[in-house]
Amino acid sequence: MRTELDNAMDKAVAALTAPGGMLETVPFEKYGQQLPMIKAAPPTLVDYINHYCEQHGDTPFLVDGAIRLSFREVQAAARDVAGGLVAGHQVQKGDRVGIAARNSTNWIIAYLGVLMAGGCATLLNGWWTGEELAAGIELAGCKLVLADAQRAARIEGHAHPAEVVLFSHDNDYREGLANLLARGGGSDTPLPALTGDDLATLLYTSGSTGQSKGAVCDHRGVVQGTFSYIAQTLTVLTILTERGEAPTIQPCSLVNVPLFHVTAEVPLFLQSFALGRKLVLMPKWDAEEAMRLIEAEKVTYFVGVPLMSFEIATHPNRDKYDLTSCTAFAGGGAPRPVEHVRRIKDALPHAFPLLGYGLTETNGAGCGNLNENYMAKPGSTGTATKPLMEVGILDDAGQTLPAGQVGEVAFRSIANFLGYWQNPEATAAAIMPDGWFRTGDLGYLDEDEYLFIVDRKKDIIIRGGENISCIEVEEAIYAHPDVAEASVFGMADEKFGELPTGVYQVEEGRSLSEEDLRAFLLQHIAPFKVPVRLWEEKESLPRLGTEKVDKRALKARYLPLWQSEQKT
Repeated sequence: MRTELDNAMDKAVAALTAPGGMLETVPFEKYGQQLPMIKAAPPTLVDYINHYCEQHGDTPFLVDGAIRLSFREVQAAARDVAGGLVAGHQVQKGDRVGIAARNSTNWIIAYLGVLMAGGCATLLNGWWTGEELAAGIELAGCKLVLADAQRAARIEGHAHPAEVVLFSHDNDYREGLANLLARGGGSDTPLPALTGDDLATLLYTSGSTGQSKGAVCDHRGVVQGTFSYIAQTLTVLTILTERGEAPTIQPCSLVNVPLFHVTAEVPLFLQSFALGRKLVLMPKWDAEEAMRLIEAEKVTYFVGVPLMSFEIATHPNRDKYDLTSCTAFAGGGAPRPVEHVRRIKDALPHAFPLLGYGLTETNGAGCGNLNENYMAKPGSTGTATKPLMEVGILDDAGQTLPAGQVGEVAFRSIANFLGYWQNPEATAAAIMPDGWFRTGDLGYLDEDEYLFIVDRKKDIIIRGGENISCIEVEEAIYAHPDVAEASVFGMADEKFGELPTGVYQVEEGRSLSEEDLRAFLLQHIAPFKVPVRLWEEKESLPRLGTEKVDKRALKARYLPLWQSEQKT
């Protein structure tokens, strides 16, 4: 049954999208469809960034330890870096420029500089091993990689086509990015003219085939994806204003999730330009430090993987901090257990838990479940974000299914990606001719158009918001010479949602301990992908009629043991 908030949001969206409204839409042809596009949105990310930096000027923007920068200062620094990339490193329009580093003001300035220089910002996963980083660089064909010392050390010794330029954190950009700027160029260097069709970003996504794929987007898609979130925010702000509850202080949010993930890049970072929102960076997640910063910086909006807000809500020192400025605790990137929704609301009664569902391939846009609606339907990821996003439930033939029937969740909007970089087969499998992007998740829409996710078609584990391909981990296990068979699957965990676990069987006459196998895996795949538990099987693994390993049977076999071990 539709709620009062549903009706209020529909009314607000109708007013905002009316002719002459802030979110008026016009048709744009993509995938052979006429899709809605927000008319007032700037054509490129560079236009978007410059417009709002000039609008907000000296308003505080970035807080990173002792570093504090305004919108104007960030814009000037990025413009300087862009000139250095063009004149000093001959970056040309469309060149993939990798960034491999932890979060910092200099990461953000480097990212913006790449965009202004006309490059395609290629966001390498900072948690990858050197082997994985080199593979990502090779896949994208990066001309240049901007890396901090930790990631540069991992990359060293691995073959790849890029020049690696070292940069540092916790200092002024002129010092931190000095190596980039040393070859000349600067704020006076002419920059290329860009259009919405030019490449903007390439982010990596773990697919069911194991190999990470590079989801590439043009400027138009990223800008419209950002405006999909802006539309949601404006809708809520319209309702709060009508209720006399509009916020009176500068919006502010923590940045506690990695900027190489779409969750941090688009809805958190890029949306903040339009909102005039201050961002407070946390290099490493710590729940108590997050609470200290919420109080000190008057944080108004919290977003992270669901376990983060749950850690705050259940922290033994929660009452030592004034968290009342923060009225929203949003989660994304992973499912949130229904019981956590109630516990967060009970622990933080002044705020609401929120949930978003989107993908790298949709620039994070998708569905949202907000405030009273989330409390009413805590098992749902919400409704499609208006006015841009369309959600459908498809059968195997690509036909849409009616309410209540389970099928593959699909999204269609102007914000969707162009495809997987140099992977036409994967692109064709994911994007249907009529523009539906198949997510690989199974779900259904109820009578109120709320989306419920029930399972995954893809062989993926989501550990605290980080996607782990079971096939990739299995391939790493099979690389050990003593392994005969292996299978990897996720087990439920209250903190992380899921954790990778698995089984293995050794070759006849060989022996291999769990500890030694884990040590081997740590040399080849990122630590978060390494199974936390590996059980040794003495018999051949059970198989289905298709000869595939029967993971459901294996998981059912080891579930009682896993639950017992968790209790102890």
